[in-house]
Amino acid sequence: MKILVTGGLGYIGSHTAVVLLEKGYEVLLVDNLSNTRAEVLDGIAAISGKRPEWLNIDLADPAACRAALEGQHLDGIIHFAAYKAVGESVQEPLKYYQNNLGSLVNLLDYVSQHPSCGFIFSSSCTVYGDAEVFPITEESPIKPAESPYGNTKQIGEEILRETAAAKGLKTIALRYFNPIGAHPSSLIGELPLGVPQTLVPYITQSAAGLRGPLRVYGNDYPTPDGTPLRDYIHVMDLANAHRLALERILSGNSAVGMEIFNLGTGTGSSVLQVIQAFERVTHAKLNWSFAPRREGDQIATYADTTKAREVLGWVAEKSLDEAMRDAWAWQVALGSDSQKP
Repeated sequence: MKILVTGGLGYIGSHTAVVLLEKGYEVLLVDNLSNTRAEVLDGIAAISGKRPEWLNIDLADPAACRAALEGQHLDGIIHFAAYKAVGESVQEPLKYYQNNLGSLVNLLDYVSQHPSCGFIFSSSCTVYGDAEVFPITEESPIKPAESPYGNTKQIGEEILRETAAAKGLKTIALRYFNPIGAHPSSLIGELPLGVPQTLVPYITQSAAGLRGPLRVYGNDYPTPDGTPLRDYIHVMDLANAHRLALERILSGNSAVGMEIFNLGTGTGSSVLQVIQAFERVTHAKLNWSFAPRREGDQIATYADTTKAREVLGWVAEKSLDEAMRDAWAWQVALGSDSQKP
């Protein structure tokens, strides 16, 4: 079975590639290095004992995408490649629409001509917008997106649903919450280029002396400790969910059209609980302080994962402490390397 993993040198893509390689799949990676580095391939090879083929192309370029996939006999595609910085998407919306939706359309053009090729779409809990009822189920309302990034995921799902129905495709959209952690080998992990836009890599880089003090935005939310709640899921649990979703399609058990699954732990953890978990597992003291709320930040978001458990046979197994331990081990292994652009 040959599987294309787009964004395969990125954070979640690289961990999923490792899981697939260890299960005996042939893996083809596509990544244009817009938010990662080529050295990630060395980590994938060191962990799995296999060095997958990697194509450095821009999937949003129709000609480049067509040329790369021409003659390929793919059994499945897992599509991670997308820009994902919420703040940047507000400043550069056209960049996000062109890249995130263009790459999806070009890939689905291939799948439409090869309907036996399963397709898994990397979606996001951002499609739910500012949810009011928790935990969030797959049937929760899709509210207006909070950012162009979130809107690309909403529109992406619409494109996938309509194309799958029209062409008789088998597709799955995985809506995941807040991925954190790293591979336990510390050979691959999260390494955003530039200043981290998410909590955990900022925590680890701050603790390593690579960033300034951590700012906790808001302490007056209606939550147990006044800080926002998020559903933090270990990246290895997330990678295994993609494998199970792929196997559902390849085994013929999935329905024609688009199936949707939430991926999270089912538990909301506050920003202060994440800080406390980090300090607990590292025995280090973080330098942090409260700051005013940021506009657009949600009070809480965490998943109901009943459907994933009952249909995919998947549950998140790793704890917040394990995720913070692995994230820190990865940061220590990187050293000052994480300052590089």
